[in-house]
Amino acid sequence: MDNTALQNKAAAAVGCRRVTLPSGLRVLCRPMPGYSTAYALYGTAFGSVHRDFTLDGTPVHLPAGTAHFLEHKMFESEQGDAFDLYARTGASANAFTSYERTCYLFACTDGVEQNLDILLGVVGRPYFTKKTIAKEQGIIGQEIKMYDDNPDWRLLTGLFQCLYAQHPIRDDIAGTVESIATLTPELLYACATAFYRPANMVLAVAGNVTEEQVLAACRRAGLDRPAPAHTVEYAFAPETGPVPQKELTFTMPLNKPCFALGYRVAPVARGDAKQEMLYDMLPELVCGGLTRLYRRLYDEALVNPEFSGEAVGADGCCAIAFTGESEAPREVAALLRAEIDRLKREGVDRELFGLVKNEVYGDLIADLESADDTAEDLLSAELKGYTLEEQIAALAALAPEDADAALRAAFDEEQSAYVEIQPQQGGQA
Repeated sequence: MDNTALQNKAAAAVGCRRVTLPSGLRVLCRPMPGYSTAYALYGTAFGSVHRDFTLDGTPVHLPAGTAHFLEHKMFESEQGDAFDLYARTGASANAFTSYERTCYLFACTDGVEQNLDILLGVVGRPYFTKKTIAKEQGIIGQEIKMYDDNPDWRLLTGLFQCLYAQHPIRDDIAGTVESIATLTPELLYACATAFYRPANMVLAVAGNVTEEQVLAACRRAGLDRPAPAHTVEYAFAPETGPVPQKELTFTMPLNKPCFALGYRVAPVARGDAKQEMLYDMLPELVCGGLTRLYRRLYDEALVNPEFSGEAVGADGCCAIAFTGESEAPREVAALLRAEIDRLKREGVDRELFGLVKNEVYGDLIADLESADDTAEDLLSAELKGYTLEEQIAALAALAPEDADAALRAAFDEEQSAYVEIQPQQGGQA
């Protein structure tokens, strides 16, 4: 089956309706008859790594944690807190910031029009003062301290600090107490102007909702009219050569050592669904639950069931990381390296490739049965420069030879680093 036929088949399965409004906002709607819940996700391509940019020719530098801080502040308005507005409708609302995006969401069983008005109004009308910023700095300061106590997060942050010398993915998404203390209303308004403009955003809605309900809410928010034009530019300098630090070891109050083995890989180009899917599959082909390596590690009690691998990336960077707990972390890392070398020589197991590919495909199709998963998958793909239909079609077209080539290109020992967290004396606090 050629790629056009694959995309047509995927499009029939997804059934998404797409509209780009005069403001530039991309609206994705998937009505799901018979469902009682509507789920909406409003996202911008602005994450923790977007720290240096020009706005209409003027350079702007942001301290670490700005995108996350702005996420918190977007819930405030002159009328009060948006969570209070959602509480009156009975909707469940939340937001999150990642390395490459910020998203605001709600789920409801009725009143979808009213909740869409709240969502589009809150994100569309930022409100910052020195007083409200100072209050939020204290709240987020407490959140930052909680991140400091999370070994999984410390592992990942430490790994990126080893793999990258300059890229802002080295810094915690929430920043530090010191970095967010430098934020001002002027900086936050510059961010809102640059990255919360409609052309940089996507609204994805699925479930008990109609396309007309969504478009009507956009009209009420003024998103059916051209938005002010702004020029925003940013770029990330490529990092090549050996990684800046091969190994990092530190202690925390744990019961068992934790480790991360990571490889710096080529960033995924915008719109490259094929490379994205290959990176997602590689960890499963190396040490996923269906591999002989995983069975050996588990049978010999070298890892627990939480041991896994994943691809983590953002604009200008990407890494494939294997993480877990182990009483013999360096032995696990050595076995991982040996298995990667073997696969680079011999290629991936063809039967295993088919099983992993079918598992990923099954997960994508299964997501279409859930309103929240559907909206999240639609928005994620759109912000990466392709459609969910194109993502499904790209996966269906993958062959074992594609995985062989990706594996040989991705796993370069010069581009790897190892992080280990040892228990402090006395163990878990």
